[in-house]
Amino acid sequence: QVQLVESGGGLVQAGGSLRASCAASGRSFSRNTMGWFRQTPGKEREFVAGINWSGGSTYYADSVKGRFAISRDNVKNTVYLQMNSLKFEDTAVYYCAVDSRRYDSIVRTDQSAYDYWGQGTQVTVSS
Repeated sequence: QVQLVESGGGLVQAGGSLRASCAASGRSFSRNTMGWFRQTPGKEREFVAGINWSGGSTYYADSVKGRFAISRDNVKNTVYLQMNSLKFEDTAVYYCAVDSRRYDSIVRTDQSAYDYWGQGTQVTVSS
């Protein structure tokens, strides 16, 4: 059974940092693109960052570019999201996801491309 388990969310003051992790189990995703999305109440889930299987290609939403960094460890089957210079508007539930049906190096931003999802981790930034 495939599981994605996020951790590392929490409460932080504006300007602070957090590092979210997403550990996958049940199968290896070392050949698949992985991504992070976020959602706030009443809004659509939005793409935050994605990384291809090797880590050689990353893509970020404009809103987080220069502040967030996505990385992965294929030995640990884990993807990370380093969040720096956090802003109040970064407050959301953050979800990791895997595009398990494709084995290319494309980082897709549409959530429909991702078929496995974690349960989410809450990030709250106080102003």
